[in-house]
Amino acid sequence: MDRFDIALISADQTLAQQLTQLARDGHCSVSASGRGVETPPDASVIARANIVVVDVDPARRDHLLSLQSIMMRASPQTHIIVLADACSEAVQRWFMQIRVSDLIRKPPAAVDIMAACKRLMSGVVAPPSDHAQVTCFLPAAGGVGNTTLAIEAAIQMLSQTTDKSSVALVDLDLHNDACADFLDLEPRLDFSEVGEEGERFDKQLLEAMISRHSSGLALIAAPSVAGELRPIGRGALLRLLDTVAASFEHVVIDLPRTWHVWTDDVLVAADRSYIVTDMTVPGLRFARRLTDQVIPRLNIRDSMRVIVNRFDQRMFGSGLRRADVVRTLENVFAGEVPNNYQLVREAIDRGVPLEAVKPGNNISAAVKRIVLSQQHAERIAS
Repeated sequence: MDRFDIALISADQTLAQQLTQLARDGHCSVSASGRGVETPPDASVIARANIVVVDVDPARRDHLLSLQSIMMRASPQTHIIVLADACSEAVQRWFMQIRVSDLIRKPPAAVDIMAACKRLMSGVVAPPSDHAQVTCFLPAAGGVGNTTLAIEAAIQMLSQTTDKSSVALVDLDLHNDACADFLDLEPRLDFSEVGEEGERFDKQLLEAMISRHSSGLALIAAPSVAGELRPIGRGALLRLLDTVAASFEHVVIDLPRTWHVWTDDVLVAADRSYIVTDMTVPGLRFARRLTDQVIPRLNIRDSMRVIVNRFDQRMFGSGLRRADVVRTLENVFAGEVPNNYQLVREAIDRGVPLEAVKPGNNISAAVKRIVLSQQHAERIAS
């Protein structure tokens, strides 16, 4: 996507700062007027912009007339995005008649505005959907590399989209903020701010609690406190996930090994779930036992599979072979990820994704093959 310019016409200084922060990925620049639509910027600012974002009150006629004036001064190739409260059907039809490109309800989230700008500039506008693609990773035991694979899956999904703000990684292992440590980010999620049932949680609060990686990946994670077990209510957690799913196209969830009151809800709602185990006899047996118990109970036969991590292929000698893995897991075997401890250790120590250490490495290739091929198969089936 070529670099583009955004002109923001709004008196909302906070929104201007957030949008400018998101623009630092280098794909665009933001020019904020700092004033309302009743005092629009110079014609030269509008003429330079590829996209003009206008904050209007649809109940005020002077705002609508100012918007019409901006439309007349803008180039026919310039996209106009309107930020407005709920408005009448007549006003919505008028927006269509004057060829407004997109309408975003107030209060707007900066990430939604940026995503809309990138969609317009890409020329590809997908049908509307209120459902993100949700992928869960659940460890069969401690230390099997669940967090590493969850992060890698999110990075691979990010590599397949032009909108680098469309993928979120949610760390639900609330007593071990490993995702933040692995990516060298500060966890910002604070459940004390969202209310007992999550009643105060909305897109604006979510945006304030997101930690952004340099790749564009959004991390939603809470800081852990040593010795403190924080019981999170089912209502608050599900409200969090609903808000995240409404704000991103792809959501990857790093689940804890411990089963919580909300674990069943998350697995049922997910489009696909992976139980991660290692290449040991106890690990394979426990993963198989887990799928045998959970799949029929939750009726998720088509969405739960097992990934065998740290796979070592042995041609000779004793030890497990791939045929043993296939025989044990049968139809729930999703695939194997090779053992590359040196690569993973270096990536964790540097706080970067695996591809940043070694592009085209065997772990990234394996995760891409497993996760993205299943998504492709699901699209074909649907």
